[in-house]
Amino acid sequence: MATGSRRAIYAALAANLGIAIAKFAGYLFTHSASLLAEAVHSMADTGNQVLLLWGSSAATRAPSPTHPFGYGRERFFWSFVVALVLFSLGGLFAIVHGVEKLGHAQPLNEARWAVGILVLGLLLEAASLRTAVMAARPLKGNRSWWTFVRQTKNPELPVVLLEDLGALLGLLIALIGVVLTLLTGDPTYDAGASIVIGGLLALIAGVLAVEMKSLLIGEGAHPRHLETIHTALQATGDVQRIIHVRTQHIGPDELLVGAKVEFESTLDFEQLTHAIDRTEAKLREALPQLELTIYLEPDVYEPQIATGAVATDRS
Repeated sequence: MATGSRRAIYAALAANLGIAIAKFAGYLFTHSASLLAEAVHSMADTGNQVLLLWGSSAATRAPSPTHPFGYGRERFFWSFVVALVLFSLGGLFAIVHGVEKLGHAQPLNEARWAVGILVLGLLLEAASLRTAVMAARPLKGNRSWWTFVRQTKNPELPVVLLEDLGALLGLLIALIGVVLTLLTGDPTYDAGASIVIGGLLALIAGVLAVEMKSLLIGEGAHPRHLETIHTALQATGDVQRIIHVRTQHIGPDELLVGAKVEFESTLDFEQLTHAIDRTEAKLREALPQLELTIYLEPDVYEPQIATGAVATDRS
């Protein structure tokens, strides 16, 4: 895992743990439904950061006979688990607790304490989000943030970014609910805020689950990388034609490349093996930021077969 990603996770872990303790303490004083929802949310986020760190550590294990391509997808799996935790512990709890409070509304005690804790939480979460944004910006490039979340092969940064954004919005919603309750004396605003927070967290968890599932079952190279692969395959001068190329990420920075290639027909066996070696070297030189596992199959181009074999790699 890149240093920036790890720094963003540690920043989120520290912020969420501190905020969770403060929110639970505040709930004991105020009995605020939205504050309890936010406390459980922060505890879930704290656990999520631990899961992300565990996944990044597990992904570094050496390949084994049962996992010959290594364990890079551990990072995808644990990021998917994070989405499930965010949905169940964060979203569902907040909704159920808010609905329960609507049926048994209780006035807030010491509501000003809740306001102070929520404002402190907003400041800490803003700092955590800033760290995540700074870590993601070099990878984002000129893409929009939404496109970055959809296309990046780094699973941790979208998780931290959306978690921090959800935490900020959740704190703001909770603050509005508490302030309205404080001004009107009607605790249903506080309970309603808990339900809205739950819906927000469920939505974010759904987006993360869809994206992490896509990575988990296997995504192809980004179109920019795929174009680089095609260019590099033909750069040696030994390749007459690319029949087809297949790619799949077996980790955020690990790419499996399989290609059926037509080489110069005049090459004998020894020359062909050297041509394959040169082509593989060109591929690795063209994509130094990725760890490539390459399989090149020499073949003869047959239009009726190649046409049926060609498929477009998913971005």
